[in-house]
Amino acid sequence: MTKNMEHQFSMLVREIRKEYVGNGPKEITTKFIGSWAISEMIGNLTNVEKFMIHSEQGAQMVHETRTRFVKEIYKKPEVLLRFETLMGAKILRLFSDINIEEDIAMTVFVFDQSIEGK
Repeated sequence: MTKNMEHQFSMLVREIRKEYVGNGPKEITTKFIGSWAISEMIGNLTNVEKFMIHSEQGAQMVHETRTRFVKEIYKKPEVLLRFETLMGAKILRLFSDINIEEDIAMTVFVFDQSIEGK
């Protein structure tokens, strides 16, 4: 059952990223550990962002914009509700970052109770 819920969680992350960013990651894997859901996403950058990161200033701009924008998405009550409804637990906090050079993003969702084994 856990693998199915991890898959559903990954699909929700992809759906929300697609809805708010315009594209979702090419690959996404989610693992539940205690009260954490850790999502690793590969292939996040758009073609324009891939072009921009060839300069140091462009890479910094893409990193800052992506990181800040993703965190803002997950502050939206309607987005939080979708995750909380799926998991039956409230999100307490979220950590998110992207490695621009490798095009890998990680988001850690911290819930108010253990979600492992769901």
